[in-house]
Amino acid sequence: MATAISLSFSLDPQSHHNYHNHFHHNTSFNSHKASIFTPKYTFPFVISSKSHTSNLIIPLSTSQSSSSSSSTSPSSVLQTPLQTGRFLTNQELEKLESLGKYRYFQELESGSLWVRVMREEEMDVTVWLLAESFAESMLMPKGYVKFLAYLVKQYMIERRALMPHTATLLGFYRENGEDADLQLAGTVEVCFDKRGANANPPTPTPPKNSPYICNMTVDKLLRRRGIGWHLLKASEELISQMSSSREVYLHCRMIDTAPLNMYRKAGYTIVETDNIFILLTLQRRKHLMCKVLPDSESLFEVDEYTSSADT
Repeated sequence: MATAISLSFSLDPQSHHNYHNHFHHNTSFNSHKASIFTPKYTFPFVISSKSHTSNLIIPLSTSQSSSSSSSTSPSSVLQTPLQTGRFLTNQELEKLESLGKYRYFQELESGSLWVRVMREEEMDVTVWLLAESFAESMLMPKGYVKFLAYLVKQYMIERRALMPHTATLLGFYRENGEDADLQLAGTVEVCFDKRGANANPPTPTPPKNSPYICNMTVDKLLRRRGIGWHLLKASEELISQMSSSREVYLHCRMIDTAPLNMYRKAGYTIVETDNIFILLTLQRRKHLMCKVLPDSESLFEVDEYTSSADT
């Protein structure tokens, strides 16, 4: 069963996992463990949605240097795909540049996973993925997906305007084999500080000054491969770079035992649970969970999570 989704608009905000959408990739990578990398060249990606969107070609970015430590001028940052549509301070521009360079790679037993920040032109396919996943978790008819997609897109537009205080990560998965295509496998949203905090967060309410992880979902056809686990690890890794706070919060519905087990295995503990009266608002009861990230980089060594409960 899917994990609960955590959308902070006026529906039932929860914390979640699901996916669809095809991806084609024409460049190989050689990393063999979780790491940050910056590709040397521009990679065109071709996304074909299985249901709601027509094929579109997305250039991954303008050319980037092979070293993540290379400098980029503020003016060039403004020309990257991570534009926010608002004035940014120099410090925000530097953080936006860091988001644009962030990469996480992990070889899994059945394939490989790449994680990076969502670009503006990838919003629609991400919206449909979240909307379908959200409808599934709420047991809603498929006819409501288009309406949910409209709400999700408005939410994501608002959230994107708050970058670099928040970011949406996308995970791309490729099966082992020469002819395997790269697929959009999952997504997760990360909030780094008070300025990126949701105006109306789910209950129990997390501290606004602390990083917060939500809206995690993995394609239904790609679950139980470790993708959800590594989306979580990528989120924590990015938080360690973007925030001085080491207390990370997330929500998990009480009925979602598989994600709850995954979060506990990752080191999260329950700090508060919804009162039973939350059921009167037609919402599921949720746990607020917290983890204190260690300062050591050992946190980001390759983790093995092969439990059948993985999403």
